[in-house]
This record gives sequence, C-alpha cells and structure tokens, in this order.
Amino acid sequence: MNIILSNSSQEPIYEQIVRQIKNMIMRGEIAEGEMLPSIRNLAKELQISVITVKRAYQELENDGYIVTVHGKGSFIAVKNKELLREMRLKIVEEKLEEAVMAGKSIELSLEEMQEMLKILYEEG
Repeated sequence: MNIILSNSSQEPIYEQIVRQIKNMIMRGEIAEGEMLPSIRNLAKELQISVITVKRAYQELENDGYIVTVHGKGSFIAVKNKELLREMRLKIVEEKLEEAVMAGKSIELSLEEMQEMLKILYEEG
C-alpha cells in the first residue's frame, strides 16, 4: 500500500493514513471487498506503532469505508454505485474549485476557463 507519511505535517499520522486510504478508495485505486494489509504489516511497512494503524483503521470503519471481520482482517466496504459516484463527484468539485480560485487569482475569464476545460476534457 502506497502511503506516504510526513513527520513535519500538523496532521496526526493516523489522520494522514485515514485521508490517504479514503482518497485511494474514492479514486478507485482500491476495489470494494479488497483486503487491507494487517495492522501489524502496515505498521511494520510504515515503521510506526500498531496502535496508530489500529486507530486509523477504527476511524475508517466508523466512517463506513472498511469492515473488519474478526480473525480474517479488514476489507474495503462494498458501497452502492450511487454513493461511490457521489464520493467521486465531491473530489471533482473540490479540484474544480481549486482551479477556479487559481484562475480568478490571475484574472482568467470564465470563457478562458471553459475553453481550457474543454481542451483538457477532449484530450483526456
């Protein structure tokens, strides 16, 4: 699992793990039903305490992103397609909001922004 932790971040390590796993789920990088690394394995891989990973997994479970089956491990929760689409729409909206703010900061017109979006959309 490709999780990058920053010791210089103001965000606690368990929250960094939670945020990155949520992002991977929303981007479809981790499939529904896929098994996560065990708490011990992820702690060893990231060179952090098992308590920190356990707290991250607990947060993910509380938020409905993963389910833990005693004796078997933690798995990505199966969500309905509409909810998954809504989660991904939220990401798109956030990115577009960032783009709009950046465009406004250099006084980019709506027409210029739309043209840029159209070109990028057609190329992608």
